[in-house]
Amino acid sequence: MSRPTLRTIASVASVAALAAGMAACSSPGSSSGSAAGSGASASNAAAASGLPTVTLMVGGIDKQIYLPYQLAQDLGFYKKYGVNVQLSTEQSGGVGAETAMVSGQVDMAGAWYVHTIDFQQKGKNVVDVVQLSGAPGEREMCGTSSGVTSPAQWAGKSVGVTDIGSGTDNLTQYLAARNHLTTKEYTRVAVGAGPTFVAALQHDRIACGMTTQPTVNAIEKQGIGTSVIDLATTSGAQQWLGGAYPAAGVLARADWVASNQATVQKVVDALVATMHWINTHSAADIANAMPPAFVSNGLTTKADYTAALAQDKGQFLADGMMPASGPATALAIDKLAGNVTGTVNLASTYTNQYAIAANKLEGFTK
Repeated sequence: MSRPTLRTIASVASVAALAAGMAACSSPGSSSGSAAGSGASASNAAAASGLPTVTLMVGGIDKQIYLPYQLAQDLGFYKKYGVNVQLSTEQSGGVGAETAMVSGQVDMAGAWYVHTIDFQQKGKNVVDVVQLSGAPGEREMCGTSSGVTSPAQWAGKSVGVTDIGSGTDNLTQYLAARNHLTTKEYTRVAVGAGPTFVAALQHDRIACGMTTQPTVNAIEKQGIGTSVIDLATTSGAQQWLGGAYPAAGVLARADWVASNQATVQKVVDALVATMHWINTHSAADIANAMPPAFVSNGLTTKADYTAALAQDKGQFLADGMMPASGPATALAIDKLAGNVTGTVNLASTYTNQYAIAANKLEGFTK
């Protein structure tokens, strides 16, 4: 995999511009607007005030499953809780957020909890410091002409994942194994998300693929495919995965966390406040707070973005706490997918200490 230079996104303006660039066929009316200017001002003010700075790369910052990281920025919560967070996003075909974090290119990664287990298998100690979702937020979309309605029908076909080794790759292997298919009986293809995913399904490069909103909505609106497996809701995770599945969280190297505990606490304070905000506000409120280019572009209209978010909003955890059974569920899935060959110390892969403190700060007892 090529490793392009990481592009730090220090303001809402540049993040919105990135999202607009990713949607090349964006409607002429979409704009980054005044929210971009206020985000840039907040970032500059934070830097000038001498607040600690944290670099955080997200595994697709314009995906709905990852919206809390950007929302915290737009609400001004990072600055409010005393930290300057510089957001960036992984690029399709480029270095993954979790890889950038473990190699020291960024301090933190907005990525799935399961990577902590995978890294431990490789001798690297990574910890999840706050958990944002209890379901993957994904759907398995199958082409309308594929005839596929179950993973059991993947034999001999190509199946799309975000990237090889990604969380969607793990879940795809698990669903296949649960339906008695080995990885030799079907082909996994890295197709990213957004326009690249849509094109792969449209041109039959893949029969099915796992993706999130707003890509799901774009596929359905264009009549290219339908949702066969729902992993976007807690009920869907229970049906297909056997329980709550901790997906989006904040991962960091354990040694970095140990050396920066006060700064880690500030980041978690901001994100836990954001999760409570999400829990007490409507999908429309959330969409209105996001950069305009995230919610209205070549993939989705703001109305469709809002409707999809209303449907899947339950994936987000209000308190930032790791679900009690979540780590064991993730480990069982990783094992069946064939990604775990040794012993795993689950207790060292996550901590609730920062989320507990953050909830107390917000007036919620944990």
